[in-house]
Amino acid sequence: MRLSEIKIHLCPPDSGRLRAFCSITLDDAVVIRDMKIIGGDDGLFLAMPSRKLQDHCARCHEKNHLKARFCNHCGLRLNENRHQRYRLGLDRLKLHADIAHPITAVMRRRLENEIFDAFEREVERSCQPGYVPTLIDTDVPDLVFGAKTGAA
Repeated sequence: MRLSEIKIHLCPPDSGRLRAFCSITLDDAVVIRDMKIIGGDDGLFLAMPSRKLQDHCARCHEKNHLKARFCNHCGLRLNENRHQRYRLGLDRLKLHADIAHPITAVMRRRLENEIFDAFEREVERSCQPGYVPTLIDTDVPDLVFGAKTGAA
């Protein structure tokens, strides 16, 4: 497997620890979007795309985020301790689940090395005059905010 494309979109300096969003293409065939490059205490960290964990309302069976206090559909007050079954260890709650992630430590290191190298190149490029940020979520023209599609 090879990384055929890495797109980095830098975040503004006031974004806290979030440094950039990343999209990668594997073997010119599979895209993984919404990866985040985060500045941690020990350097950069690659956060994989994830979704919020949810459970179902006892009354209407609609899905709700684990930290929701009321059902989004019927308004029933939800058990505020129901998220406890997702506790990892003593202090850490699992509120999100990865959508895509490397299975081995070797693959994670390989991804991180190549993505962090691309991040550093993008940071250097951003210092050049006339820098235009890389757009990573506009591969489909209809998704560009404000774009005209030609349909009346």
